[in-house]
Amino acid sequence: MDHHNLFETPVTYRLIRLEYLTALTICVGLLVAHWTQIRWWAFAFLFLYIDLIGYLPGAVTHRRQYGRRIARRFYVLYNVAHSALSGFFVAAAWAWFVEPEWALLAIPIHLCGDRAIFGNFLKPFGLSFEPALHPDFAAFKTSYAQSVAHERGGADAA
Repeated sequence: MDHHNLFETPVTYRLIRLEYLTALTICVGLLVAHWTQIRWWAFAFLFLYIDLIGYLPGAVTHRRQYGRRIARRFYVLYNVAHSALSGFFVAAAWAWFVEPEWALLAIPIHLCGDRAIFGNFLKPFGLSFEPALHPDFAAFKTSYAQSVAHERGGADAA
């Protein structure tokens, strides 16, 4: 992917997920290493706030709409709550106003887990709130795979 071609092939998508899996593994390793120093109520709160604010409202609304479009604000809530940038600011504010602590690992563990394990990244406004293949993207994937099938190094499009 580059700034002209904003899409991933299956191979580049798996590589990005592998990078997040590496970060997740490091964070979980730190969690295990400092197991006895973690305030678990704080860890649970910091882990759950992301989905309570960012995912749950949109998911419930999406299910109630039976596949119809939902308001853009639910995508904004999801993207803000699941952004590494907002996670950094929440962690910085927590460290400043509460205390720096190992429970803050909940934020990168949640974000890296979403990306590495579930393959979920930020949500584009034009797609379904819950993962579903967009028909135009399905057509693009087929067209792209056919166009690079005979090019050297193009096999990752399948």
